[in-house]
Amino acid sequence: MAGTTSVSEQTPKSSPPAFVPFDFSKPPAIEGFNPLPRAKDETFKEKFLRKTKENPFVPIGCLGTAGALIYGLRAFNQGKTRQSQMLMRGRIFAQGFTVFAIIVGVFTTVRTKQ
Repeated sequence: MAGTTSVSEQTPKSSPPAFVPFDFSKPPAIEGFNPLPRAKDETFKEKFLRKTKENPFVPIGCLGTAGALIYGLRAFNQGKTRQSQMLMRGRIFAQGFTVFAIIVGVFTTVRTKQ
């Protein structure tokens, strides 16, 4: 095996670490920007209750959508096709109500934070 070099001869020797422009353990300092202090971590239940108080129409719409869907599927399974169709239309209405409530909630939040 003349003419081949070993792997240890091909790899470069370890060099000192290169200059790092900023410390990755801290956020970068941006002129004119003052970060807000971190709010306390909240549990799922606390966040759910806070969001429900901010916009109570979203959970109401979600419950209406789920209720119409479940009741409509039950009616379809029992062979009540007319009632099932009416409940599916109600589900679409409830979904639209929920989306509208989300959009109104977003705009309200944006306006109050300014």
